Amino acid sequence: MNSPRDVLDTYDAIGRSYSTRRRPDPRLAARLETLIGCHGTVLNVGAGTGSYEPVRSGVVAVEPSTVMLSQRPPSAAPGVRAVAEALPFQDHAFDVVLAILTVHHWNDQRRGLEECARVAQDRVVILTWDPDAEGFWLTRDYFPEILAIDRRIFPSMELLRGVFGRIDVDALAIPCDCVDGFLGAYWQRPEAYLDEEVRAGISAFSRLANIGPQLQRLERDLASGNWEQRNAELRHRAELDVGYRLVVAERHGAADI
Repeated sequence: MNSPRDVLDTYDAIGRSYSTRRRPDPRLAARLETLIGCHGTVLNVGAGTGSYEPVRSGVVAVEPSTVMLSQRPPSAAPGVRAVAEALPFQDHAFDVVLAILTVHHWNDQRRGLEECARVAQDRVVILTWDPDAEGFWLTRDYFPEILAIDRRIFPSMELLRGVFGRIDVDALAIPCDCVDGFLGAYWQRPEAYLDEEVRAGISAFSRLANIGPQLQRLERDLASGNWEQRNAELRHRAELDVGYRLVVAERHGAADI
């Protein structure tokens, strides 16, 4: 697991480009809005710069990094500097609790998830990546170490069930022109991974000591047509399941943690 200092160091370093590279994709946002609903109070845990956060009253954000908090737009919900493992709110304080691509950065995932369950009245909505997923060509052919690390740090579905009990899990297919810059967003645009600014908004690359050889191989494969030959069928896909999952845990009648 990451230490609290490691998490803050990571986001203080890579988070500076989040407001420009990690913009919410409207199609993914629509899926999340359906789960969140139009009414009630919302707590966004690990909120970052506010992507996929409802813009209305009754929303509160929790984020440990001052770099991320400083990039939240004026229209964003009020931000509280705190960690998921110690949410400074009473039991059942919010109707819905969100955790969007954040659980894998928490120091104590079980404790953070238990805290989410504690403060949620109706449901907890989590966007995460499934460690049992196969990944995609980037992690298969060029960065298998990313796949190995992600399988270790992302929460398993068993852990989520162990904390919440019954959960609903839906695959979140990623559009070919996704405007959010997370790891799997550019599955049909391989040249994007050669862009240093793009990589700066993807935490997975910050965990690797030396990525030069893999990037050079990708660049050669793009120039020679080898990448196209291996992945030609992707050019005809409008969206792709690369392992991201929407997890909903209903809290109505659930026993207190």
